[in-house]
Amino acid sequence: MKYGLLIRAGFWFSGTSLGDWPLLMCCLTLPIFPLAALVAEKLAQRKLISEHVVILLHIVITTSVLVYPVVVILKCDSAVLSGFVLMFLASIIWLKLVSFAHTNYDIRMLSKSIEQGTAHGISIDPENIKGPNLKRLVYFMWAPTLCYQPSYPRTTYIRKGWVVRQLIKCVVFTGLMGFIIEQYINPIVKNSKHPLKGNFLNAIERVLKLSVPTLYVWLCMFYCFFHLWLNILAELLRFGDREFYKDWWNAKTVEEYWRMWNMPVHKWIIRHIYFPCIRNGLSKGVAILISFLVSAAFHELCIAVPCHIFKSWAFIGIMFQIPLVFLTKYLQDKFNNTMVGNMIFWFFFSILGQPMCVLLYYHDVMNRQQAQSSR
Repeated sequence: MKYGLLIRAGFWFSGTSLGDWPLLMCCLTLPIFPLAALVAEKLAQRKLISEHVVILLHIVITTSVLVYPVVVILKCDSAVLSGFVLMFLASIIWLKLVSFAHTNYDIRMLSKSIEQGTAHGISIDPENIKGPNLKRLVYFMWAPTLCYQPSYPRTTYIRKGWVVRQLIKCVVFTGLMGFIIEQYINPIVKNSKHPLKGNFLNAIERVLKLSVPTLYVWLCMFYCFFHLWLNILAELLRFGDREFYKDWWNAKTVEEYWRMWNMPVHKWIIRHIYFPCIRNGLSKGVAILISFLVSAAFHELCIAVPCHIFKSWAFIGIMFQIPLVFLTKYLQDKFNNTMVGNMIFWFFFSILGQPMCVLLYYHDVMNRQQAQSSR
């Protein structure tokens, strides 16, 4: 009624981004790194290289899988969404390769204990101590999980009709997301000032006005990716573990939210960061701090690099969750009411946090583009 029908895709895709072949080539060459990790594991399995060498090779491979796309994106003036997709894929591959390296190291150590006869009283499934091969690696790289293991629970058949229905839903809700962004979010942010430079009351008004459309976009994104897309992948691969999220909307504390909203990442952090920290003698608090640091670094990487802006807004936003964890726990215990923590979670995420991040990054991106055009 106010603006008419607004459909503008230039911010996400542009004529130059369609011909942005370096990002596409980078994306197509990312499978080189999992293959390199497999070669390193095969050499270690045949005892052609020492454990120290295979660890060094995995460090080089996992570092390269992040540095390579970062360099490509920063050298190309690509569309924001194109860069985000590339960094998102590179981050997933990094997480998978770290799990691949850790798990195969544990398998080698366990196999060595069995050979030496020091693994008494341990129940071992032979399927779970098999070495890696190309088929297992390819399945793992496509599977909707970040934690590697030689075998996974499998379903008996693929429900083709069900897959088609979910794909249709995915297309519809992705379109709805784009419509909300173009029709409601873009006009609001266009008519706003930088939240840290303009009038405080004006910034609060813009944040409150953005809170409803950003919440709907967030819910659509969650539904499309975690409920539809990951289940589609699982069905096509006959992957049996479908626990991709829990009822995070009922989270009583911020800590509960982070444990429930993204189960693949939560399981990866528990398995490859939290428990190793505890086993190495670190306290629970330090282990949680390190987990949040890793999460914050990847949030910053996936947003700052595509935007070509390094202001650490995403990093600060994630690290701000740590005091919120203690605050929601304290208030929940003080008032003996689970609703208190849930209200604080929804307030900081939906009413304050997400709209503020949108405004900060939008204005920084626009300022950067204006500075480039004025040169």
